[in-house]
Amino acid sequence: MTINIQKQISIAASQSIVVLTDNFDKLKEVQFSDDELYFIKKSIENKEKFIVINQYKRIVFIQILPDDKDENEKREKIRRAAAKLKSYLNRNKICDIQIVETDNKTQYQIDYAEALALSHYQFLKYFENKNDKLNSLKNIFLVNNKISDEEIKQLSALIEAVYKARTLVNEPVSFMDAEQMVKEAEALSKDCGFKLEVLEKKQIESLKMGGLLAVNKGSAKPPRFMIMSWEPENAKNEQPIVLVGKGIVMDTGGYSLKPTADSMDYMKSDMGGAAAVIGTMAAVSKAGLPVKLIGLVPMTDNAIGPDAYMPGDVITMHNGKTVEVLNTDAEGRLILADALSYAQKYNPELVFDLATLTGAAVMAVGTLATVAMGTANEDIFRRLEISAFSTFERIVQMPFWDDYKEMLKSNIADLKNIGGRMAGSITAGKFLEHFTDYPWVHLDIAGPAYMKKDTDYLTTGGTGVGVRLLFDFFKNY
Repeated sequence: MTINIQKQISIAASQSIVVLTDNFDKLKEVQFSDDELYFIKKSIENKEKFIVINQYKRIVFIQILPDDKDENEKREKIRRAAAKLKSYLNRNKICDIQIVETDNKTQYQIDYAEALALSHYQFLKYFENKNDKLNSLKNIFLVNNKISDEEIKQLSALIEAVYKARTLVNEPVSFMDAEQMVKEAEALSKDCGFKLEVLEKKQIESLKMGGLLAVNKGSAKPPRFMIMSWEPENAKNEQPIVLVGKGIVMDTGGYSLKPTADSMDYMKSDMGGAAAVIGTMAAVSKAGLPVKLIGLVPMTDNAIGPDAYMPGDVITMHNGKTVEVLNTDAEGRLILADALSYAQKYNPELVFDLATLTGAAVMAVGTLATVAMGTANEDIFRRLEISAFSTFERIVQMPFWDDYKEMLKSNIADLKNIGGRMAGSITAGKFLEHFTDYPWVHLDIAGPAYMKKDTDYLTTGGTGVGVRLLFDFFKNY
């Protein structure tokens, strides 16, 4: 269940409220008694940033805004402050909350509402006592007549999409296999308006997608390849932008078996890139953004079975290149490569791929950022970085020199699927580059895609990372 977000013209006296401010004098315009104003003033003098006043009919929360000179840092601190409100709302069983900003700055209200809603995401499906665990908040009211209906529509579409992306990741593979992913996308296509085509195994075989088929060989269930499209009449781009998402619904590592502790036990999340692409398609189409998009999602599990592919195998990819498989746990790049090759048919203006691709990306930047690289021009990376810092889904652009291609040379095939221990996230990207002939950005989201505990407004489990970043990018495209 997502949080309902609405615009409200004036403050309702009976509903609890959050007041965002950076100036005590401006609080005099809100409904406070002299005693309450005295208490607030003393609290501010004592350097308190969050003040609670119980007016009996309602509770008033006063959030003192940070004074950072960097606007993006300030907005992120506002989001993180919003996440802390959840415990107060639950403790007092508050269902409705108003958000006011004493200068009517719509962006700060939207940022606060966004993070407050995201912090309230819950995945309770498998709890017996799920109703006892439900958060109390149901409705957020933004009190500001400057906020447009379009801004509310976009924010609501984005929150719903991030929720959905998180749930796709959080579901176990016993439920969320490739076929169920198709059903989830079908439901979203009907609700949000994008079109969906699904290729089954025979069609995948006819397209000679050797990477996807090889990874699927150990599975008890067939692969799927989803093609989503959003083509509004008022699109700003003539050629589509293509999004490719890694859809490994469970990764055992294959015969290059992963260790269980802190590795395989979280690998239901290896379809975080697919979840991000599905979520982005849902958000963009439901919000009606004027950008032409294609979403490609190859899906399978990477399992061990009598017919599973093995280290040493040579496979032929969709574009005809041969790959020597030296590690069956480097499977994500194999299914992505087929999808990136397939993307050429659309003559795309730009292509993004999103994937929980390498542990090397996590070692490089931890969970705080996405590793980025590719062949798109610097203007695209600059604009992407603007969105990355605006949403605080930050990216770190890695070097992408051709020297790294040398590490992928095979003695018996066109390529090998691993480049060695050094520069692992970069060599994975260089492998994928062999299957592109267009401007392209590779986003390795292995670090921030899954959290083992609540981190501000990123809840435990899938984070939906990539959806907010790309939505902002396309909103400003």
